[in-house]
Amino acid sequence: MEQRQELLTVEHLTKSYDGKGKALHDMSLSLRRGEFVTVIGPSGAGKSTFLRCVNRLIDASEGSIVFDGREITSMNKRQMRKVRRDIGMIFQHYNLVHRATAIENVLQGRLGYLSDFRGIFGLYSEEDKRSAFELLDKMGLAEFAYQRADQLSGGQQHEPIASLDPKSSRVTMEMLRWVSDELGVACLVNLHQVDYAIEYSDRIVALKKGVKVFDGTPDELDAKIISDIYGTPYVHEGAHGVEEENAGARGADARGSRVAGACMPVAG
Repeated sequence: MEQRQELLTVEHLTKSYDGKGKALHDMSLSLRRGEFVTVIGPSGAGKSTFLRCVNRLIDASEGSIVFDGREITSMNKRQMRKVRRDIGMIFQHYNLVHRATAIENVLQGRLGYLSDFRGIFGLYSEEDKRSAFELLDKMGLAEFAYQRADQLSGGQQHEPIASLDPKSSRVTMEMLRWVSDELGVACLVNLHQVDYAIEYSDRIVALKKGVKVFDGTPDELDAKIISDIYGTPYVHEGAHGVEEENAGARGADARGSRVAGACMPVAG
């Protein structure tokens, strides 16, 4: 079996917002190319803080983050701009450009590859436009490609699975799994829905009060462990969960470029 190359290494990551309490404490995690890892835990466990530290949207108080062989915790804004070309991130809130069309919002992910001039005027290549349309088509949104984002429904705006009905949620999770398996995208996904995590993940990491309390396969995550994580008896609910954020990215594709996947994809 082929050994997948490690892409992301986080060591002893700690984040304090006020210098006293710690939203994240001594967090360590590694992620390989093409691996699908889900982070679970109750609200306030530190899941969003962790993803935002990985992407340097917020700076960690302590610790090391190595992405694709590069230590990023001390990088300046210009250096991070290049790194983020290889890391896509989907937020809990929409973060869309409401006056732009759906396809224009998708194309925003290619801005890091354009010159300032081309970026300002939205001069994307025909290949980029085709790829953006294909992504919308895969998500069942092709007919809305040229509709303004603020005219879409809440579920259409809010991906991957927050506010979506069960069928749409499953289609989205299947797509993220496909991106990971077929395109080699390493996916780091924050989920509130434990059942989805068990069904789709290669590995599950659990946080509780900012501390990693579990890191293992879905088969190892039994009802007792889940109950301990959430402090309440575990009841299988089916695929109806709400997701916070996803992070993932991937390495060079067949054309040699780097394309962020749909989940933080953390590039791979």
